[in-house]
Amino acid sequence: MLGPADPLPHVPRRVLVAGNTGAGKSTLSRRISDVLGLRYVELDALYHGPQWTPRPSFEADVLAFTSGPRWVTEWQYKQVRPLLLERADTLVWLDHTLLAVMRRLLMRTVRRRAARAELWNGNSEPPLWTVFTDPEHLLRWGWKGYGRNRRRVRAVQERIVVVRLRGQRQVEKWLSGPLSVVAGEERAR
Repeated sequence: MLGPADPLPHVPRRVLVAGNTGAGKSTLSRRISDVLGLRYVELDALYHGPQWTPRPSFEADVLAFTSGPRWVTEWQYKQVRPLLLERADTLVWLDHTLLAVMRRLLMRTVRRRAARAELWNGNSEPPLWTVFTDPEHLLRWGWKGYGRNRRRVRAVQERIVVVRLRGQRQVEKWLSGPLSVVAGEERAR
């Protein structure tokens, strides 16, 4: 397992970003996409249809984009996680503290709800009070999934290059350090 200052053994071309709900997977995926010039595919946009229903083409869509040579996406949704892992060459793990991810998740949820922001395919955050009535509410999901996500990454660390980033300082250090180094080497070729 690599840390934020460890050199990368290769130029990442098919990248997964793992972490708890609210850890910043989508944001980091976009930033990796920018640095390496990879196609970014947001899995939530492929998964969620209108009224939060799963899209029937989700698995076929994931199969299609992962057939390509250069992409970055989040490592989530159990039905495609094995396929994603099989096709990826690098996994970046946002291993932030539970307090940090819950704070981020709460702030993001409140901000999206207050703005009535459209997320994917016409969906928006439900009213905030539903955290008390919906056992699948994103805030409850984030809390329950924390340990599960950590075990999932640890279970695959022998099968793929894993970069573990704990906290935003380590994220920035890795982006401006090892990732930028391999991106510069790639451009110089």
